[in-house]
Amino acid sequence: MKPYSLIVATALAGLAPVVHAQDAGDWIFRIGVHSVQPRSDNHSLVNVDGSTNLTFNGTYMLTSHWGLEVLAALPFEHDINLNGGDRVATTKELPPTVSLQYHFNPNGTVRPYAGLGLNYTLFFDEKTSGALSGADLELDPSFGLAAQLGIDVALRNDWFVNADVRYLDIDTDATVDGASIGTVEIDPYAIGLSIGKRF
Repeated sequence: MKPYSLIVATALAGLAPVVHAQDAGDWIFRIGVHSVQPRSDNHSLVNVDGSTNLTFNGTYMLTSHWGLEVLAALPFEHDINLNGGDRVATTKELPPTVSLQYHFNPNGTVRPYAGLGLNYTLFFDEKTSGALSGADLELDPSFGLAAQLGIDVALRNDWFVNADVRYLDIDTDATVDGASIGTVEIDPYAIGLSIGKRF
């Protein structure tokens, strides 16, 4: 092999990911951002805008293929607008989610997975403005199903990059000054990009 060919081959080998087997008992941690985008027809009177914030998740591998994941995040803040009109409120929410995942290719460089679980969403710090200025808005907690598709792409030393998309069944009963205005069906998709490490 010519000297320059040997140099190029050595450099490429140094950049290539070193993939270790994913085994039962491994922990996988990720940190990144998710953009939460609610469905467009939330309610007959109002609609809920999207929000983006920092997220964290950890997965414990029960076997090389099956893992249990917990998702947490910093609070997401959403604007609530009249349909075709101005903002009338804001709210913050936390969406902790527990999912059982199946990892299709646990020993590969590219490791896709799918998950199904339960989501609990807590709404807090509701503030009203505009047409609802001074009114007392309350949004009840939500409990529903969650589904996800994701992919980990190995780098080196058990580091990897991750992309995923989630669907969350989030419905909240809303009251204004104690009077019910019905259920707001948020039901968002959350699209995320993260970096992670396996231990």
